[in-house]
Amino acid sequence: MMLAKPKKVKKAARPKRDEFELEDLANQLIEAHNEGIEVILHIWQGDPKRCKVSKLDGQTQMVHIEVGYNTEKVKFIDIMKVESAPG
Repeated sequence: MMLAKPKKVKKAARPKRDEFELEDLANQLIEAHNEGIEVILHIWQGDPKRCKVSKLDGQTQMVHIEVGYNTEKVKFIDIMKVESAPG
């Protein structure tokens, strides 16, 4: 008796970005961290988050953000866009 092979599930690929886009994104995050301003982060396969950047960890490539009273960690590569928060 032969069993059918399970089909491979393809994950959605993260959009490719060049080094200039990544550098611009990093500069925006550094500025938001240094100024202590609220920003809106658009995260790959997630909802936009209004937050403050509390720490940039170069070792782990993680961005620590404060959302309300909670601290979350987001992979730098998963951040698609940084916008100024209105108000």
